[in-house]
Amino acid sequence: MRRLLRAHPARSIVVALTLATSACESGGPVLRLRVADGSPSRGQQTLARHGCGGCHVIPGVPGARGRVGPSLAGFAERSFIAGGLPNAPATVVRWIRTPQQIRPGTVMPNLGVPERDARDIVAYLYTLSERRLGPPHLLSPELIPAH
Repeated sequence: MRRLLRAHPARSIVVALTLATSACESGGPVLRLRVADGSPSRGQQTLARHGCGGCHVIPGVPGARGRVGPSLAGFAERSFIAGGLPNAPATVVRWIRTPQQIRPGTVMPNLGVPERDARDIVAYLYTLSERRLGPPHLLSPELIPAH
């Protein structure tokens, strides 16, 4: 098994994702992508503290019922964010921290979110999935269910 995983690095990712999704029976958030130094539980609290729910619907965040920005339900399944940016951890962290630098004039404001808070937020967002598989662009095509 170990030799097979070394020979096919993509399979290592699939195995890790499979193991992560098997933990969903425990009732807690399931991490689909690992965000270096990010904590989903801190991220859930950080989303509330920064007031993100004033603009977004965010499952699991009390009072997060905003309608200005898109709902963040199923965030982990999205291939793109913010109208065309790849849904990749580093990109999402950058977007949360400096949306006006990336897309000047966007409705999303620069809130002065520190790096650690952004990493925690992204770690939480990657627990928000309906299909429990994670972002489609990070999975091998044979694992993506047909619509």
